[in-house]
Amino acid sequence: MTPESVVQRQLDAFNARDLEALMATYAEEAQQFEYPATLLVSGAAQVRERSRLRFMEPNLHARLIRRIVMGSVVIDHEEVTRTFPEGPGKLELVAMYEIKDGKIAVARFLFGAKTLDSSV
Repeated sequence: MTPESVVQRQLDAFNARDLEALMATYAEEAQQFEYPATLLVSGAAQVRERSRLRFMEPNLHARLIRRIVMGSVVIDHEEVTRTFPEGPGKLELVAMYEIKDGKIAVARFLFGAKTLDSSV
């Protein structure tokens, strides 16, 4: 299992809203941060709960724009369609994954511009 294949499985599970498949890509002690170091969640239980809540959004989808792989680090540039409190829209995102023993050990998210859907 390569780091790239782990992250691709995670992205596929995210887009399918398959919580069990998503969790299979994360280490038990995984952490997620807002870049660079603001802890969002720590441990598989918190990753599961954050993901479960996100999967409730009806339009949730991540579109991969570009991927960079360097050793055990995978960096994805994505456009994520979401339902924000103020309505549906898109968010630019850079996700940096550190893979250890075939699982995501650390994920850092750099949140970019958010645009709301003007057609709603």
